[in-house]
Amino acid sequence: MDEMRREAEAFVRDETAFHLGALPTEQSHPLTRGLAELTAADTVAGVRLLLRVDQDVVAAARRVVASAAYAATVAQMQATLAGGGRICFSGCGATGRLSILLESAWRAGGLSGALGEAVVSLMTGGDFALVRSVENFEDYQSFGRQQVRELGLGPGDLLVAVTEGGETSSVIGTAWQALEQGAAVVFACNNPLDLLAAQVARSREILADPRVVGLDLSSGPMAVAGSTRMQATSSELLLLGAALEEALATHLGTAGPWADRTAVADRFAGLLAELTAAPAVAAMAQWVDLEAATYAAGGAVTYYADEFLLDVFTDTTERSPTFCLPPFRRHDDRHSPRPWAFVKCPLRSTAATWERLLRRPLRCLDWSPELYAELGAAEAIRRQPPALDRAAVLGFWIGYEREASRWAQPTDRALLLAVGSEAPAVRSGADLRECFDAAAADFPRRQMVYVGSPGAAAAEHLTIACELPASPLRLAEHLAVKLVLNTVSTATAAKLGRLRSNWMCYVETTNKKLIDRGTRLVAELAGLEYGEACYQLHLSRAQIAAAVAAGRPRQSPVAVTLERLGRA
Repeated sequence: MDEMRREAEAFVRDETAFHLGALPTEQSHPLTRGLAELTAADTVAGVRLLLRVDQDVVAAARRVVASAAYAATVAQMQATLAGGGRICFSGCGATGRLSILLESAWRAGGLSGALGEAVVSLMTGGDFALVRSVENFEDYQSFGRQQVRELGLGPGDLLVAVTEGGETSSVIGTAWQALEQGAAVVFACNNPLDLLAAQVARSREILADPRVVGLDLSSGPMAVAGSTRMQATSSELLLLGAALEEALATHLGTAGPWADRTAVADRFAGLLAELTAAPAVAAMAQWVDLEAATYAAGGAVTYYADEFLLDVFTDTTERSPTFCLPPFRRHDDRHSPRPWAFVKCPLRSTAATWERLLRRPLRCLDWSPELYAELGAAEAIRRQPPALDRAAVLGFWIGYEREASRWAQPTDRALLLAVGSEAPAVRSGADLRECFDAAAADFPRRQMVYVGSPGAAAAEHLTIACELPASPLRLAEHLAVKLVLNTVSTATAAKLGRLRSNWMCYVETTNKKLIDRGTRLVAELAGLEYGEACYQLHLSRAQIAAAVAAGRPRQSPVAVTLERLGRA
């Protein structure tokens, strides 16, 4: 207990660079207080409340597209394309998955030659981090620097560093290394730049460099406090995606729905209006009730998708650290808990699905203990480097291979998600519905969900109706899928008691930022001052570590702390 007191006091005293409670992305939204309790009582009302917060992104978009920084970002993208350079999106966690999504969307656009290769991405931890969070990697600037070195960015290239909070060390490291190698840099984040610079020294230093374009995408607090996978990454997808669409249209001399920056906010507002219409809200609420009932009965959901599998993958992976759910597991792992949700493509093998998902070969890390030592990694990482290579990624069967564990319970469910032109009435080529029926034949229950024009859906689909204008990056479709999945997965967690009011009471604490977030959550819900809350959280972390070592399932340190303090 004395050791835990010392560790907590050291965190409070020495890790002030990770005390982030003053940043809007870490604060609770006044509109969603009581969200969990409301959703538990009335699913439709909970879904509607979650979608109301997305209106904050509309106001942010109007401000951003009128800014000099946005104009400079688009101009730099245009110059990079014109000069034959590469645009690299860099991120960690949710922004890393966003970066990979933007690269994949670009490559799926059918562009030929060098132009088709002009957008790349870099995620802290490499492509393996799509599957599972790589613990502690975001705390190292040196890791981000090494990944930029390996990618070989240089003069004529552009790095767009994306970090919701604006303080992620690994992403800041990518920006510094790109500058050193002669690339241009845009630093995009979701907190006001002046506040960020005042609060966080490492952010202040990169923003003060005159070579860096600082792009403020902030829209205020998240619907669930600190859950930046929601409005923060929606803002990033909308505005960075629209900037990329505009740059491409200018380069090609074409037009498109997102090429006019003055219409970006209105287009997003129009999409929200369709998603908040009564039929769409009712369909999402029905989906939430279906999933919540499945999980509550001990079942699991396996999502099947094709063109938008990466979007589904992103939301499903992010549920694990957000709500302390079992992460994805390898096909040959029968010891780890079964994931509540998993993703599969019914059309291709796992190897082919990974290629299709990314539109390129896997980009993984295979670093030696000696390299980790050079990068200043902690002794535990040097002694036993994590397996982040291609073989580790391919161990997760996301293709049509049969995995009996996914339909082992009578309440297990397979769910097919089709979007836009994937509707059976308009799809050409391989029949997605037929392949789904074959791949999911052994599941006790099956469900189909369609997002797009109501006239294109089959009668048996659960339909979330919205018009999705075509564009090279299919930005409207990616935005619609993200908004719908964020809403459904968050409302489902609320129905299952994984939220308290509008706080993530089951959050993990796998890095310093999350320790701070967990401490603030315990302080808020248990009525403690920060130092005492940090100590109580450290006690729970030690208790959980001992339990895991004894073979028991991992629990959320925050949830354990609140239960021990009588606040469960």
